[in-house]
Amino acid sequence: MNRLHPRVQLVWMLRSAIGATVVGVAAFFVNRATLELPIFVPVGLFAVLLVVGIGLAALRYRLWGYEVRGDSLYLERGVLTRVRTVVPFVRIQHVDSARGPVERVLGLASTVVYTAGSRGADVRVPGLTADGSDELQDRLKGLAIRAEGDDAV
Repeated sequence: MNRLHPRVQLVWMLRSAIGATVVGVAAFFVNRATLELPIFVPVGLFAVLLVVGIGLAALRYRLWGYEVRGDSLYLERGVLTRVRTVVPFVRIQHVDSARGPVERVLGLASTVVYTAGSRGADVRVPGLTADGSDELQDRLKGLAIRAEGDDAV
């Protein structure tokens, strides 16, 4: 089972920190305008959300894995709900490599696999190096073409 790059934890932790900050600031202003509770209530809310978010990011990293098998891409992930996804190569329509601003700064990328289907028609493998994402994209494209013919991807 292939693991994600460890720096993906920073991406997930940063997202958690931003979310905790937004909730903490909103709680501060709501508290100040209406509730008038002690200042430690919104600060405590921020701290709890930050710690939980960072813990979940670390746990999420430990539980995330993917594998290119003989006829499919297999993904295993999830903290509270474990999700195992099998994407047969014959179902792959196209494959993208994506890099958001935070990922670019950290030298990371994601590979997005679009499949034929109505529910959850795309699968994302985050936390890859830029070269690793491009290699996975090329590998999946080649395997999909072999599975279906030249019109597969």
